[in-house]
Amino acid sequence: MTTETEKPPYDPEARGLRLVAVLLGLTVVSGLIDAVSYLGLGHVFTANMTGNVVVLGFAAAGAPGFSVPHTLASLCCFLLGAVAGGRVAVHLGGGSRRTWTRITLAAEAVLVGASAVVAYAAPGATATTYTLISLTAFAMGLRNATVRKLGIPDLTTTVLTMTLTGLAGDSRLAGGSGHHSPRRTASVVAMAAGALLGAWLVIHHGLGIPLLIAAAVTGVLAVVASGRE
Repeated sequence: MTTETEKPPYDPEARGLRLVAVLLGLTVVSGLIDAVSYLGLGHVFTANMTGNVVVLGFAAAGAPGFSVPHTLASLCCFLLGAVAGGRVAVHLGGGSRRTWTRITLAAEAVLVGASAVVAYAAPGATATTYTLISLTAFAMGLRNATVRKLGIPDLTTTVLTMTLTGLAGDSRLAGGSGHHSPRRTASVVAMAAGALLGAWLVIHHGLGIPLLIAAAVTGVLAVVASGRE
């Protein structure tokens, strides 16, 4: 007598692209965003706040090419975005991770998309510079707060210091298992690829196109993200 194979229970969180792949895609976006901000907005970062704190020190010391107001605007807007991301996590973090992730990424896509519109509408204006810094830094703060709460190891999407430390310190050469080496390596490659593409686009096509691409990629990831690592 044959028995019918039981199907696994339906899990809505599993629908879509796993979060590891989504976060690697967002790491590429971070490279794009920082290429735009550093090369096109006066040597300021809007995704990498570690670099931004260092840049603030350079600017405060009077090093040429750096701006205290630009850097402070980026830091303040990033922190505001992180506060917003924390509040979203309080309201949505206890429910579906899929829904929470998608809502946050959709908000990021809208903010970065708005910055692309501004870059096309008024290129080169002082107000445009501050608007792009504010929108992209807020978006990155919102995303970073969400990624932190998701708690997926080695995929912060914006900084690589601890990722590189883990890659070397936990490697077989250092006596470790190298368990997360593929993920860490992919994160480094993703950031470099985004920065390379972003820099090329900024140099040859201005700020609007890389911002538009960043918004489009984030929007697609918002639609396809699952709630599972």
